[in-house]
Amino acid sequence: MSSSLLIALILLLSLLAYWLGCRRAVTLAQRPSADKLHSRPGYYGVLAGLWCGLPALLIVAVWHLAADPLLTRMAMHGVAAAKGVASPDQVDLLVNDMRNLVAGNVVAHEVDPLIQAAADQYVGLQRLGDLALAAVALATALGGAYVLLGRIRPALRARNQVERIVEIVLTLCSTFAVFVTVGIVLSVLFESIRFFQQIAPADFLFGLKWSPQMAIRADQAGSSGSFGAIPVLTGTFLISGIAMAIAVPLGLMSAIYLSEYAGPRFRAVVKPLLEILAGVPTVVYGFFAALVVAPAIRDLGGLAGLSVASESALAAGLVMGIMIIPFVSSLSDDVINAVPQSLRDGSYGLGATKSETIKLVVLPAALPGIVGSILLAVSRAIGETMIVVMAAGLAANLTFNPLQAVTTVTVQIVTLLVGDQEFDSPKTLAAFALGMLLFVVTLALNVAALYVVRKYREEYE
Repeated sequence: MSSSLLIALILLLSLLAYWLGCRRAVTLAQRPSADKLHSRPGYYGVLAGLWCGLPALLIVAVWHLAADPLLTRMAMHGVAAAKGVASPDQVDLLVNDMRNLVAGNVVAHEVDPLIQAAADQYVGLQRLGDLALAAVALATALGGAYVLLGRIRPALRARNQVERIVEIVLTLCSTFAVFVTVGIVLSVLFESIRFFQQIAPADFLFGLKWSPQMAIRADQAGSSGSFGAIPVLTGTFLISGIAMAIAVPLGLMSAIYLSEYAGPRFRAVVKPLLEILAGVPTVVYGFFAALVVAPAIRDLGGLAGLSVASESALAAGLVMGIMIIPFVSSLSDDVINAVPQSLRDGSYGLGATKSETIKLVVLPAALPGIVGSILLAVSRAIGETMIVVMAAGLAANLTFNPLQAVTTVTVQIVTLLVGDQEFDSPKTLAAFALGMLLFVVTLALNVAALYVVRKYREEYE
């Protein structure tokens, strides 16, 4: 039985348990001598559905996490010894060959009989495991539903138990998110430390030349590599600055118009249309920048006698700014609408005009949220990759001229990790150092946003 079918059956049994739990609770409440139900019938149904579905889904999840290592060990037991292989790397190659046979990715004309036998055993164990998993999971679901339905009484605190289960699930989810974040940071940090063991941190943070191409082996001819991050950071901030110069005024003014001046019908039409920009894939923006904006800027620059590169920071920044407008506009619009109407009425009562009310009352009251939306848009601009690759190029030029080609941190990370790489080389490890640097920059932006929000926060009744 496939996993999707098994999960679908478990969910159907959970729905059935929910319906039976609600029906049993209603039946008990309708008895002449019955006590009053502690909770609403829906809580009894939800509790029955949770008892039915959660243990079974937990069994399925645990099996899928442990199945492949367990079945691989059972199938490959004795194969390495039979072939006289002792090195862990050689054992991993044998395991990889077996997995390719299981997946049907046969690249060789002659298959080792031992590996073929191991693959056949793996497939057989996998089928047996799937059948056993289906039996155990369905039996657990039915057993959990049966036990809970038998426990339903008017005095059963179903609502308290449901809320407790939901609280535990939410706690586990939040804990998992925290551990994932810590794992990401540590994985990048450890590789960055390996990089800084080969390249001095001062050379990386303050170097003025970025050229990570270098020889991987001693018998190769290649550059020694230069890993100064200043040109990469300069390109990142240059493109992000151009983007924010476009996105912040347009986004903020559109938010003010939609929230303070536009009528309900106009707002209902224009606001969704504006937010459609946030749903356009970045590769589409990249095509637009490379095929329309960049040639137009080059032609206009030629008419003005300026030297404009075919790929420029200005083209990438303009298109990126258009892409970020919905982030500033939508969030700022929500923040401005959250300002109490009583503040506007008080300003009007004192004789202020509409524009004076917006400038002197509404915007100061909404300032923390507006700053937060702007910093969120800045983080989005710093992390953009596709538009920069297609419109700004890959050249790490240390320049503040928006008409020249530049590159960004994210583009260099992608470039360094494309293709077959040696993870002991500073060239590859530089991607993790750039990732850590980008993480520190975005973290500083978030800290600044929290500081602004806390410093200027206003609470209204």
